[in-house]
Amino acid sequence: MALSIEVFAPAKLNLYLHITERLKNGYHMLDSLVGFADIGDLITIEQAPQFEFEICGEFASVFSDKERDVSPASSNLAVRAAWGVARATGHRLDVKITLEKNLPFGAGLGGGSADAAAVIRALLRYWQMPENLPFMKDLLISLGADVPVCFHAKPAQIKGIGDIFSPLSLLPSMPLVIVHPQKPCATESVFKRFEGPYNSELKLLPFTNTDDFIEVLLRQNNVLEAAACEDVPQIANILQNLGAQKGVRIARMSGSGSACFAFFESKEEAKMAAKSISGDNPDWWVRAGNLLR
Repeated sequence: MALSIEVFAPAKLNLYLHITERLKNGYHMLDSLVGFADIGDLITIEQAPQFEFEICGEFASVFSDKERDVSPASSNLAVRAAWGVARATGHRLDVKITLEKNLPFGAGLGGGSADAAAVIRALLRYWQMPENLPFMKDLLISLGADVPVCFHAKPAQIKGIGDIFSPLSLLPSMPLVIVHPQKPCATESVFKRFEGPYNSELKLLPFTNTDDFIEVLLRQNNVLEAAACEDVPQIANILQNLGAQKGVRIARMSGSGSACFAFFESKEEAKMAAKSISGDNPDWWVRAGNLLR
């Protein structure tokens, strides 16, 4: 058994997000293309006499006492994921889990779901168990609609309430910039405010090249953007800033949160854009990186 395991929890990006239907229970049926960035949180697992959970990183101070609770009743999804996989596999949770929290909250980047998924992957590796165990599908969906696709952590088209996904062939490895105004969006509030339009599901074909990929994205949108802007007006300013940068191909809000991303022609232009936006808006969280293939 390894002394320690590290697993990256990448930011999830909704490259487009459509809503196809509103259900009677208030949930919405989605159609979205999801990709992942090389920007994210980090999960570390080490042996310990009893279960410990530690949080470090840029956003560690934001966690409440309930989110630091290590019991099965914790409000932290990563902790609940640890207890869930331990119960399902019959292992004692004699480990210390450290979450290095680098992604902002309420950003629409799937941070909590990505952390939970990374905890499960890390524990399975630590216990030298396969990822395709019979109970895995039910465990992942019990933790939240985004957890299955974050566990998969590869490009996919998601449907249903976000719990159904179809893996896609490789996406282009495009330079990107992610910007968050340091003000969270409340997911429930954004979905309640959405009034349409509703879209039909897209039939996505394999992308032949970068231009083809961008052309498809430009014909789509994030239908929650207007509702989210009512919660956080800075989103419109971020999109305008990203769209004005040299070498930008497309700028869009991700998910139902307040983070926005943009793809660029080159890594140098992405880095220059991040530096420029950060310099003009020091209160915004700005990071340059790449879309993972």
